[in-house]
Amino acid sequence: MKITREIKTAILVIASILLFIWGYSFLKGRDLLSNYKEFYVQYDNVEGLMSSAPVTINGLTVGKVSSIKFLNDTGKIQVQLQIKNDFPFSKSSVASIYEPGLIGGKQIMITPNFEDKTIAESGATLVGDVKPGLTSLVADRLTPLQEKVEKMVVSADVLLKNVNSILDAKTKADLKSSVANLNETLAEFKVASKSVNEMLADNKGKINSTMSNVDKASANFAKISDSISKANIGKTVKSLEKTLASVDKIMADVQAGKGTLGKLAKDETMYANLTKSSKELELLLQDFRLNPTRYVNVSLFGKKNKPYKAPTAEQIKTDSIVKKKE
Repeated sequence: MKITREIKTAILVIASILLFIWGYSFLKGRDLLSNYKEFYVQYDNVEGLMSSAPVTINGLTVGKVSSIKFLNDTGKIQVQLQIKNDFPFSKSSVASIYEPGLIGGKQIMITPNFEDKTIAESGATLVGDVKPGLTSLVADRLTPLQEKVEKMVVSADVLLKNVNSILDAKTKADLKSSVANLNETLAEFKVASKSVNEMLADNKGKINSTMSNVDKASANFAKISDSISKANIGKTVKSLEKTLASVDKIMADVQAGKGTLGKLAKDETMYANLTKSSKELELLLQDFRLNPTRYVNVSLFGKKNKPYKAPTAEQIKTDSIVKKKE
């Protein structure tokens, strides 16, 4: 069968018309070769959302925005969505306008409600929401930072004014004078440091000798320390403890009146007898000085001994004076 030129022309025209319709629909965001469900969402503000903007579920593109129109009766903006049939979601899912980046523009993200098992049918109206974009978040974060920076700038301005008011001509002159004095002090310190270095260089031999002597003294001290550590100090301490224990026992016996020392310390009768004996011995010696002939009597004719007569107070006083002179 021979195809005429007219038939070829008709086929070409029909194909061109179909291709034009498909291209026009594709540019409007609708693919004629795919099956879609249509949903509607109403917003107070679409934040610059454009037609053909992607619609995503969990980051996966599942459709496009087909149309955006203004509702005169309610004052809201209605957005029509085209979602592929391959991605069902619940009726209570939320369609949120969000900003994926600084350049990509606004998109719609559907957040499914997995607890709701009722599948949304084509033509249903979804709940709309607007999430703050990156620009809004940055602005929200920068606003308090800007306020802090402004306060800091004001504080710095006040501080600089106070510093300028303090640094008057007299203060500046004093600072210059202080810096000059500091330079002079550093120069003198440099000279002194040089003198010290020269002194150390001149006395290097003496310093080395002194350090050698210190080393020898340290070695000797180490030897003495070793000798002390080797000595039986523990035995000496134990002997000293025994001696002190014996002394404590003797003192306890004295306090208890035991032994000769205890009786002398505690027996008042013995003390009184000793005192009386001492007194009588003193009287005897005084009488012996005053009357020696009574005790040593050399007589050829046998004189009788004189009877004992106690010395008078005057004699005792005189005898005391004589003893002091002797």
